[in-house]
Amino acid sequence: MSTEPEPTETAEPGHPGDENTPESGTDAPEGTTDATQGGADATRGGAEAAGAEGGAASDRSEAEAELAAQQVERERIERRKAEKTAPVESGGRLTGTAADLLAAVRAVEGGQKPASPVFSGPEPAPRRPAAEPVRRPQPTAPVTPAAPAGPAAPAPETVEAVHAVLTEGGAPQTLAPQVAAVLGEGAAGELRADPWQLLRVTGVRPEQADGFARALLGAECGPDDERRARAVTVWLLEQAALAGHTALEIPALTTALSRRSVPDPDAAVQSTIAEGDALVFQDALDSAAPAPTPTQESEGEETEERPVRVLLGLEQYALAEESLADGLARVINSVPKEDGSAVGWERAAASATRSAAELIGAVAGHGLVLHTGGEASRAEPAALVAATRALGLRAYAATHSTDGRRRFAALLADMTTGAVAGGERQGQDGPAAQQGERTVLDDDLAAVVTVAGLLSGAEGPGRDVDGALDLDLLVVLDAPQLDVEAAAVLAESLPDGARLVLSGDPGGLWSAGPGRVFADLLAARVCPQVASRTPDPGPIGELVSGIGIGELSQVEAPGKEVVIVPVRDAGEAVHRTVQLVADSVPRAIGVPAEETQVITPGHGGAAGTRALNAALKERLNPGPGRFGGFDPGDRVAYSPTPGHTVPGHVVKADADGLHLECAGAPVVVPKERVEQSVRHGWALTAHQAVGQRWPAAVVVLPGDAAQALSRPWVYTAFGRAERHLSVVHGVEQALPQAVSEVLAKPRTTRLPALLKAQVPAAG
Repeated sequence: MSTEPEPTETAEPGHPGDENTPESGTDAPEGTTDATQGGADATRGGAEAAGAEGGAASDRSEAEAELAAQQVERERIERRKAEKTAPVESGGRLTGTAADLLAAVRAVEGGQKPASPVFSGPEPAPRRPAAEPVRRPQPTAPVTPAAPAGPAAPAPETVEAVHAVLTEGGAPQTLAPQVAAVLGEGAAGELRADPWQLLRVTGVRPEQADGFARALLGAECGPDDERRARAVTVWLLEQAALAGHTALEIPALTTALSRRSVPDPDAAVQSTIAEGDALVFQDALDSAAPAPTPTQESEGEETEERPVRVLLGLEQYALAEESLADGLARVINSVPKEDGSAVGWERAAASATRSAAELIGAVAGHGLVLHTGGEASRAEPAALVAATRALGLRAYAATHSTDGRRRFAALLADMTTGAVAGGERQGQDGPAAQQGERTVLDDDLAAVVTVAGLLSGAEGPGRDVDGALDLDLLVVLDAPQLDVEAAAVLAESLPDGARLVLSGDPGGLWSAGPGRVFADLLAARVCPQVASRTPDPGPIGELVSGIGIGELSQVEAPGKEVVIVPVRDAGEAVHRTVQLVADSVPRAIGVPAEETQVITPGHGGAAGTRALNAALKERLNPGPGRFGGFDPGDRVAYSPTPGHTVPGHVVKADADGLHLECAGAPVVVPKERVEQSVRHGWALTAHQAVGQRWPAAVVVLPGDAAQALSRPWVYTAFGRAERHLSVVHGVEQALPQAVSEVLAKPRTTRLPALLKAQVPAAG
């Protein structure tokens, strides 16, 4: 790899701006470290992935339709759960072990002894009962403007009443709409009775809520207030969710509560459970000791109790994780549909490459299969989808971005075109198989969807009369990006007998939302796993593959595929980045500036996304920024929902809002939502860039970013480049150290334990 910048330096300054002093590099509220022992870095990752911190789109976008579809699916899940067990007073949507555990907690609180079946052995996975008919969601045209989806805006009188309470307590008056939306119609009275409810508003920290409570309550306010203890407990669980945890172990939570000046952490936890603000769980830990035999138990022999861990979690993630485990167990335990002879599957496997043949063979006999590999390994799921469709089955692939959909559809078209040219597609003879390539491409594009489009019904097969997806095989690409909530909706949406393949690169960053679904499934070993043998090609592929195993080595790059640009400080890093994007890469590599993506660890700091975007805008598209800092032609990162970033550019601005073009579709963002959901997009974080690739990428590593680096971050950032990678290098030995030593921050989840209780381990 080259260590010299290709061009002669230009006279253009980096212009980071005097206001861009070093920051933490995250927009997320602080406090996660208390509950997660270093989880601030993971919270930073969640904030990066959230991009512009959420916000609803103004037009009827596929993200809005996804939210509506998820709501319908959640209602269906709740109805199904209610059929399996009688409702409980709190956490009534849970079933099985979770419901028993909650009942046990209630018994302990009442001074009773919990029933012994609470921690009994695993039960067989329940069969899915017939669901009530659900109306099939109608496809949504992304180009048709519509009102934003989501809850209705709070009434003006409610906002006014909250405004008065906030003013009395010295809190920012701008929080009034958010407080009213979170607390509902009686928000003012609830806030006055319990000032710490202010912590339910995103971005508010405990010390700010304490000041507000002191102003309202006066002498009655104290750190031992039970209301404060409950609110801080829930807040810590929410911060843990930002860091990717679905629950926290009780010792970690009580330690964090002590750091937040809660005098009696144990009492705070019990009060939170009693009020139904969180749920408690006890999961058995793996133990080398064999389980006691029935004879030993009957004879009264003393046996060593299996160790358990006690966790506390928010109900929404508990419900999602329980539903996900139930849905996956149903997929694993169900017998795949009789969908063609074994000879057909064997013939498909025999005509495929070695790795693809192994994947096809595994899918033929199993409901759930995991597939791991890098970018080049996508050819194997493409071969699977093509072969399955050739057998006459309804096979679909789902990606997490429109760019991923386009690239996979092109790969599938190449596979299918070869099959059609040979007359091998079932149901077509030679002449029919020689239809134009356009027909094949249209057909293959329809077989590839985005996860959002699939769940909303805007793309893919839609749903049958039972509300299940109308398909036989679903392949989900970039599976590590699935959080527990999205994964639960997907699993519960599959019909009985359908096959599910989760494919992805385990070396990259995990999901922005809570959970680590793909990694948990790999660790649980409850289904077949197929590891790709297809290496990523070229110098960039060689470099990224080495990073994946903890090695940062030099690679031969005769075509300047990889270039290292050393810098002394953040100011020089910004200057060199602008030079590379605007001059060096277009001139030496032939990739224009609009196809080059800058990636940096955080939003803040002297060389974060804000500073880099300001400098790149000044060079590439200068303008007054009359509409929220944007001008026509600006590259943007649009986040219709938290964790979902769509690249685009500004078309115009008018009274309706900021007009964007994202993935070829027009989007109108209302003026009041621009600040929350739109950022400049010349520079992104690695979390924002996941699932997408560009012809050229410039990865910026300023000196103040050393603590943010990890092997998954470097692996993901470097892997966004297709033809050329420039690394603006200012962290010296911190880069190889991060690659070799700094792994992903651990996440506390319950999925492996839930699955092992329902599914026997695979060989």
